[in-house]
Amino acid sequence: MTGTSAQNGADGRRFGHGPELVDEPAAAAEPGKKAWPEKRKGPVLLRRDQVEPSTTDQRLLDTTGPTDWLHTDPWRVWRITSEFVEGFGALAELPPAVSVFGSARTGVDSADYKAGVAIGRALAEAGYAVITGGGPGAMEAANRGASEAGGLSVGLGIELPFEQGLNEFVDLGLNFRYFFVRKTMFVKYAQGFVVLPGGLGTLDELFEALTLVQTKKVTRFPVILFGSAYWSGLVDWLRDTLVAQGKASPADLELFQVTDEVDEVLRILADSRRPNGTEI
Repeated sequence: MTGTSAQNGADGRRFGHGPELVDEPAAAAEPGKKAWPEKRKGPVLLRRDQVEPSTTDQRLLDTTGPTDWLHTDPWRVWRITSEFVEGFGALAELPPAVSVFGSARTGVDSADYKAGVAIGRALAEAGYAVITGGGPGAMEAANRGASEAGGLSVGLGIELPFEQGLNEFVDLGLNFRYFFVRKTMFVKYAQGFVVLPGGLGTLDELFEALTLVQTKKVTRFPVILFGSAYWSGLVDWLRDTLVAQGKASPADLELFQVTDEVDEVLRILADSRRPNGTEI
């Protein structure tokens, strides 16, 4: 049969040969062979028990249908993609920025909080946007310092069962469902990391950054641990255990610097922006 995209089977059904027929039953079987049910959903081929009784469009337009599809992995891919798109769109035009990490449990009257405010203020005065996780404690402190200095204060929040919303000092805020999308934003738009005393979340962000730099997944940028008294135990363990037992290279200890001085933070950041340490 020429000039057409389909033909009638013995039982009156149409068997498609053209792309316009999305849901197709199996073509007529060879003599003596059984014709199995067959259906196509876009690029996916279904046969036998996998064939569904309804079409994709039918289920889309059926307002009374089940909503389980909201929780399937293919749908999550779109949700994840949308988070990347929203994040990239919101942050693409940021000025040079520095991500500041630290504990959400840091008290407002603590020395660590005051240090966070001072760091946020100094970064803003030096022309950097300040990016934090947008929460309370050390994150709030850095956002506060940046905001009070007239700089751009950015908060990248995360959906957690026990976290409050973005702190009041965030000027540009985004909330994420997925940690890995949020982490991408911390790294992609930062010229460096400043890490205040913190807990497991802070350590997670610290070691992910060090691993990305070590494996050359990102261009090397400074990772600054602020507060030598707090970080000295970790540094000793890295040197005296990991490196001493051959689990890490001595060069890995050069991936970060430790300081107690805000001015030193600015100097390290400035030096990192000079090719091979030359002046700009």
